[in-house]
Amino acid sequence: MYLEKISKIWKIILYKTDLLIKKEPILSDFFKKTILQHNSLCNALSYILSNKLSTSIFPTEKMFNMFKNIYLNNHVLLKCIVRDIEAIIDRDPAVNDYLTPFLYFKGFHALETYRISHYLWNVDKKSLSQYLQSRISSEFSVDIHPASRIGSGVILDHANGIVIGEGVHIEDDVSIFHSVTLGGTGKNLGKNRHPTIRKGVIIGTGAKVLGNIEIGLKAKIGAGAIVLKNVPAYVTVVGKEAKIINHLDNKTHYSEEKRSNISYLNSFQNGDGI
Repeated sequence: MYLEKISKIWKIILYKTDLLIKKEPILSDFFKKTILQHNSLCNALSYILSNKLSTSIFPTEKMFNMFKNIYLNNHVLLKCIVRDIEAIIDRDPAVNDYLTPFLYFKGFHALETYRISHYLWNVDKKSLSQYLQSRISSEFSVDIHPASRIGSGVILDHANGIVIGEGVHIEDDVSIFHSVTLGGTGKNLGKNRHPTIRKGVIIGTGAKVLGNIEIGLKAKIGAGAIVLKNVPAYVTVVGKEAKIINHLDNKTHYSEEKRSNISYLNSFQNGDGI
C-alpha cells in the first residue's frame, strides 16, 4: 500500500518539477540534480539529505549510498516518508504540493534523517547514529536524540530550536512548532525522565514540556506554555503554569471532528500556534 503511495507521490513530484523547469529555467540544474536524475523518491531524498549533511570527512557519495541502502531494506521508513509528507499537505495551510516540503522544508529533512539515525541506533550502530544527530543539529538547528521514539504523520513546522530528549515518545499525527523542548526537569536522572505525547497533539511555538508526564490524545499546548504535569485528552492548556482553558468531552470532540478542516486553522486562536 505504501509502496503504491510513494510511487504516486513521486510521479506527482516529477510532473511538478517538469512544470517548474519550464517556468523557472534558471533552476533547471538544481531540479535535475535533486529530482530528475533519480529513479525513485527515496534516492532523491537520499541525495538531498546527503548533500546537506555530508562533510569533508564523511563525503556526499558515501552518505548518499548509506541512506539509499537503508531505505532499500526498510519499509517502515518508507511508510513514514509518505505519512510525514502527507501530514504537511493536510495540516499546513501554506503548502499545497509535495515538491515544496520535499525540497525545502528543514523540519521534514530533520525528521527523515532522525528516522535513519533511530534505525541505526536500534541496530547498535550508535556512533554513526550520534554522528547523524550532531549533523542534524548543526545543519537544521533541530536536536533529536536517536533513541527517542517518534510516530508517523508528524510535522516539525519551521523547526528552528526544537529539542527532543532521549526518552521522549511521540505518537502519530503530532504537530510541533519551532523552539519547542520535550525534555527532562533535571530532577530525575533515570530513563523515565521525558514526556509521552499522545496521538494528534499540537504543541505551539516555544512550549516546554518537561518530565515524565503524558500529554493526552489531541490536546493542544499553547505557545510559550511550560508544562510540568499530565495534560488530559482533548484540552487546551496555556501559560507558564499550563492552565486548562478549554475542555472537550469525548462526545463534543467527535462532533467537532466532523466539521471542515478549517478547525485546524482555528486551533491557533488561543495562542497555541505560531
